[in-house]
Amino acid sequence: MIAGVELGGTKCIAILSSGPDRILEEVRVPTTHPDETLPALEAALDAWRGFAAIGIASFGPVSIDPESGDYGKITSTPKPGWAHTDVARRLGARYGVPVGFHSDVVGAAMAEARWGAGHGLGELAYVTVGTGVGAGMIAHGRPVDGLTHSEFGHIRPPRLPGDDWPGACPYHGACVEGLAAGPAIAARTGIKGEDLPQDHPAWDTVVHALATLFATLTLTGVPRRIVLGGGVMVGNPHLLPRLRAATAASLNGYVALPEVADMDTFIVPAALGGNAGPLGAVVLGQMALADRRSPAAIAAG
Repeated sequence: MIAGVELGGTKCIAILSSGPDRILEEVRVPTTHPDETLPALEAALDAWRGFAAIGIASFGPVSIDPESGDYGKITSTPKPGWAHTDVARRLGARYGVPVGFHSDVVGAAMAEARWGAGHGLGELAYVTVGTGVGAGMIAHGRPVDGLTHSEFGHIRPPRLPGDDWPGACPYHGACVEGLAAGPAIAARTGIKGEDLPQDHPAWDTVVHALATLFATLTLTGVPRRIVLGGGVMVGNPHLLPRLRAATAASLNGYVALPEVADMDTFIVPAALGGNAGPLGAVVLGQMALADRRSPAAIAAG
């Protein structure tokens, strides 16, 4: 059994599980301040003693480079009180088991690849469109990363003619997240995405920005499928056919492969729903156990 911990922007979920068909325990706590949230999670894990590893899928940015002095920490997040919070080393030292640590979107990608909409595929991209926009890629069954995790949600797409709205991202203005995330839709229209009529012209900008992102992911040559999750996608099913058509138009036949040509199977909704994040943490824990990353190695960085 693995203790999977998903650290989210509004809530954190801890599960004791070995997969989607075997979730023995689940605890949810609000994401307030680390001095409150982490002890609450530790209280749950204390009661579950006996797990073989811990996986942590966290909101970010996070430091995933084991050679870095910041490894295992949430780094430059704008979430008050959480910048530079040590998570992986803290839990590794407390429980003495291998710890897997990555971003929440990569965790969800791992879960969808293992058990969900990407089952059977070694390579995929998972894109979440909700409070933010994030993308994680998997190749050969492992995250595509290096110095850090990808931040595809912050690429700047070309603007639609006549659209000069500055965007909502505090760092980049009109990046994909600043144009297509839930808060951006609300800031632009004064209406939450789930309440915005499907014929509202603001959706044109959302579709354009996201299709640019999907085409960019496709052009990396990695994903055999793009899996979509997050509240904006779940709450607006009319987006999926538009996104498929717009991505195909952006690519314009350049990636002439049957896997990409069939947009109905290339761009698909997530299958695991709200369990993708915590189950992704379980996968990260399973990988850490397989890699035999010791608590001493984590403590040493």
